[in-house]
Amino acid sequence: MRTSAWTLNRPKRTAALRQLNKVRPTSPKKLWVIQPPHPHAPNLARALKVSPLLAQVLINRGITDTHAGAIFLRPKLTELISPELMPGVKTAVSRINQAIKKNEKITIYGDYDVDGITGVAILWQLITLLGGNVDYYIPHRIDEGYGLNADAIHTITKTSSKLLITVDCGITAFNSAQLAEQLGLDLIITDHHLPEPELPKAAAVVHPALDTAYANQDSSGSMVAFKLAWAIANEFNKGRKLQPNLREFMLNATSLAAMGTIADLVDLRGENRILTSYGLKSLSQSNLVGILALIDSAGLTGQGLDSFSIGFHLAPMLNAAGRMGHARLAVELLTTENSTHSNQIAEYLKQQNELRRKYEQKIFKQACEMIAEQGLDHQKQKSIVLASQNWHTGVIGIVASRIAEIYHRPAIMFNASKDANAQGSARSIKGFCLLTAIKACSEHLISFGGHEMAAGITIKNKKIKKFAADFETYAKHNLAESDCIAKLYIDAAAKLIQFKKETVTELQMLGPFGRGNPRPIFATKGVRLAAPPRTCGIKNDHLQLAITDNTNAVRCIGFGMANLEKKLLEQEFFNVAYQPQLNTYNGYTNVEFVLAGIQFE
Repeated sequence: MRTSAWTLNRPKRTAALRQLNKVRPTSPKKLWVIQPPHPHAPNLARALKVSPLLAQVLINRGITDTHAGAIFLRPKLTELISPELMPGVKTAVSRINQAIKKNEKITIYGDYDVDGITGVAILWQLITLLGGNVDYYIPHRIDEGYGLNADAIHTITKTSSKLLITVDCGITAFNSAQLAEQLGLDLIITDHHLPEPELPKAAAVVHPALDTAYANQDSSGSMVAFKLAWAIANEFNKGRKLQPNLREFMLNATSLAAMGTIADLVDLRGENRILTSYGLKSLSQSNLVGILALIDSAGLTGQGLDSFSIGFHLAPMLNAAGRMGHARLAVELLTTENSTHSNQIAEYLKQQNELRRKYEQKIFKQACEMIAEQGLDHQKQKSIVLASQNWHTGVIGIVASRIAEIYHRPAIMFNASKDANAQGSARSIKGFCLLTAIKACSEHLISFGGHEMAAGITIKNKKIKKFAADFETYAKHNLAESDCIAKLYIDAAAKLIQFKKETVTELQMLGPFGRGNPRPIFATKGVRLAAPPRTCGIKNDHLQLAITDNTNAVRCIGFGMANLEKKLLEQEFFNVAYQPQLNTYNGYTNVEFVLAGIQFE
């Protein structure tokens, strides 16, 4: 093992090493859950010609047979589900076809998050390419809130639109659907959120859950829009293969749909994995000037893009348009053909995202102080509900996510402004259905919507306290003590010698990573220091060390773990959980670990 120093501010680092800060250090309170060796792993490894470690991770992800494993490791676009199989898509295509041929005005109405923005861009671009008369409408996050609203329908009707297509919303918009019908506006709903037993009245409803036999029940809103666009392209295409212009469009659309799918945190297995794998590869090669401007503004030009690049760089910039201003600007970025204009928008979104970060940091600090003051961090507390008059509505959802992750309890944040009504964002933990919980307390609410892990709420300020009490009561009845203990899920216990360069390279085949397919974490017990630890980083809050288990020695970086330096020196043996990475410097490539946790016996 080379002894040359490795520092955080080294000028040249590999793409893998630039991603080291993806791992968040585990709290000492986290319970390590190590998956036991699966007896079928060696057989699967031999069949797929991969390492037993990779086979074990596949089994942990629910991939147990050779055929499924081959598709998982080498996803192909030909494995995507035929767009015509998406429930409701054939009826929708027929109505859209009619509108394009009759030159009827079409308006696409999308949600203001990345999932909705990218879905709107996909459908707008295709209908424009086919010569349709099309516009788009994105509601203002703060002024209009989530979903299809009555004022927007009145506005759209005045533009002489004859057909309204929703993206990533509308499945529970019963009153708005009825209003559209009364005003002579045909409605096509495309959505992926949980539907009610009855559906809104519409010319067509495109939704994966309308047929339980449909293979991808966890489609994102952008995936649904992508499938609809694909089916429309097939309808207008001449011949078995897509015409060059339609083929080029669909390839660009995979990148947009991949961004929406990753940003919406849907399960990245099955069809979602196929789409995101291909979309990520083609993202940096896209000929959409808005995409290239966004990548350049984020400082990612020339780099290999992965799910982390989307989730922590590109998606926050797109989301900043809706959080801090109006999301219509983000759609404009993704649909413009003017490179100068796209660069201007991308730089503006970058500035807005920086502003969003400042708001987020301030609100997060205030929220943590309130939690301590109100005793909401007590172990008997099963939920966290906070409200303030000074919180930005566009940012509280991000803070709620951080609170839920750190305290491992469902969290709801309200911007209780001086108006009579408050806007809230809720985030959950694994195993607790947020939408069901909110429904149980809905007598206090004006409106709400969402799914198992995230939701939005509108409530009168004076009812927040009572709602919080009822929500806590529901949580106490539906969350066990063990549910509120943060857990670190570890794919396998291993010896350090098992992580050769070839094995670590092979493990990269598991990407893209996300919900359902997290970046694998391994653990080694009974290691000791091979070299003294030392702090590093601008604030000296990170820790570098080298460990050995007598089979090999590996260098490690522990982000935010500087406080463990003294304790490591005092302990002869300890356990480590980590993600293996490759680091190349001065022509040498070594295996290094990003620590996810250190456990002392």
